[in-house]
Amino acid sequence: MTWIAIPFALVTVLAAFGGGAAALRLSRDLTTAIALTGGVVVAVALFHVLPEATEILDSPRKVGMLVGAGFVGFFLAERLLVLHHRDAPEEARAHSHVGALGAGAVAIHTFIDGLGIGIAFSVDTATGVLVFLAVVAHDFADGLNSVAFVLHQGGTRRRAITWLAIVAIAPLLGAIVGGALDISEQSLGELLALYAGFFLFMGATDLLPHAHEHPSAKRVAVTAAGFAAVFLVSLLAAH
Repeated sequence: MTWIAIPFALVTVLAAFGGGAAALRLSRDLTTAIALTGGVVVAVALFHVLPEATEILDSPRKVGMLVGAGFVGFFLAERLLVLHHRDAPEEARAHSHVGALGAGAVAIHTFIDGLGIGIAFSVDTATGVLVFLAVVAHDFADGLNSVAFVLHQGGTRRRAITWLAIVAIAPLLGAIVGGALDISEQSLGELLALYAGFFLFMGATDLLPHAHEHPSAKRVAVTAAGFAAVFLVSLLAAH
């Protein structure tokens, strides 16, 4: 039954490409796209990734420590890549690597999403379909996020499209692996907690502050809309 997950995972590939295409069309007003992705990233961490990690591990203290490790780990990785002020012209090349690191984190997240689809269909079809619906919504946002990360950090459209392809294909690969392997639920919970920390760092300290340096009603609205949309999807998935 787990191989039923593969055609569903193909739909998530299309969803991620759709999100990336939306971000590319908004490239002339990227700060608005970043405002949307910032709200989405923080909401995904709070309403989807963190609750799932807590439910799997059944240890709030352990989850908190792993979230903190993820947050600090991404902070240290960014500081190692950008040793001086992040907006200095001489740091432009290193700055683009941070965008690639962010996109890489999104790719791992979508791979884990694909694993989730494969594992869910091993339980039963109804569980698999519910997980699939949640993943489609998130992977659309992940495609948008991967493009926004790279362009925001000084990367080219070509690099953004390359990372978008990696992010889009990752859930399909995850579903294939999830259908073939017996994956430890404990390990999945630990990974989810770590990436909750990554996404909280990316959203709260990088994307949202940049998007709202010059606030406007439009950016406030799209940030709130992204936050609310993920919250609603998470509520539906929970029921």
